Amino acid sequence: MAALRGKTGEFVWGFQLVHHDLWDYDSASPPLLTTLQRDGKTVPVVIQGNKTGFLYVLNRETGAPVFPVEERTVPQTDIPGEVTSPTQPFPLAPPALVPQKFSADDAWGITAEDREGCRELLKSLRNDGLFTPPSLQGTLSVPGNLGGMNWSGYAYDVPHGLLVVNTNNLPARMGLIPADKYWDAVDNNTKNAEYTEQAGGPYGLFRTFIFAKAHHLPCAPPPWGTLTAVDMTTGSIRWQVPLGSLSPGSSAFPEGAPSLGGPIVTAGGLIFIAGTMIDPSLRAFDVETGKEIWKTQLPTTGGATPMTYQMRKDGKQFLVIAAGGHRGVTEEPQNDSIVAFSLP
Repeated sequence: MAALRGKTGEFVWGFQLVHHDLWDYDSASPPLLTTLQRDGKTVPVVIQGNKTGFLYVLNRETGAPVFPVEERTVPQTDIPGEVTSPTQPFPLAPPALVPQKFSADDAWGITAEDREGCRELLKSLRNDGLFTPPSLQGTLSVPGNLGGMNWSGYAYDVPHGLLVVNTNNLPARMGLIPADKYWDAVDNNTKNAEYTEQAGGPYGLFRTFIFAKAHHLPCAPPPWGTLTAVDMTTGSIRWQVPLGSLSPGSSAFPEGAPSLGGPIVTAGGLIFIAGTMIDPSLRAFDVETGKEIWKTQLPTTGGATPMTYQMRKDGKQFLVIAAGGHRGVTEEPQNDSIVAFSLP
């Protein structure tokens, strides 16, 4: 993250959220600017989350962390000739919004067969915790490259000092393939994975999410998607609830679906959010408690952030969202609907 002087383009400060990123842990959403009360003072801040599940809160004038950040030793590569960053920046607050550890003993499945298949797969992977580098053996990446926080972004409720954000809990496996074996791996694609050649390098790379073979549900324990409110005064989680379902209308599957599409917060204390994959719903939550208080079905999933507007100052308030589906992520119907709602 970097700050530039608007009038001149002058570089003011920079802060690196991930050193030598090997995991696709980029910050996919724009930062959020607001002010916080700290030690009796009003502090202008910039808030940025990324796919690690961490939130970083920095003084936007100086780049200094508002909540402490410390450099911690992380797992190192076992690839000859490769060099990885010895440390990564860990914020001491707020806590990570998604799980960052996952072992074979934690394997989940809707059937005993699914659980055992997930358990055996996990046992085969290098798994030394957050920031375990890609390996020839295959590496477990927790969170995976679709979350914690992706391009959905966040909303800030000023009266309650709450940052509202949707997160994903989808571990992935990733690994290196020697260049002379790369095209054989691509042609066979037994991993149902994404591949990149890394032309000119000694290795290609693959990555794929970890699903059970039979029912194709995540091997990680649910919920696979959550909505979280973070108290930005204390740097603590106020509440966290499952968001959506991978089987809408059915109680057979656990709650909580991955989502790509962010929240908004209104002056009436309501959070509106869609974004859930498979689940074509738009929902409203109480910002203070996280209780779901309204839901309606869209033509297809709303992979976007809603917006609200009035045609005139004393007119009716509208809520509108683009419901187009999540192209390329799931096999959802595509649409080009713009759907608006209002109270009678």
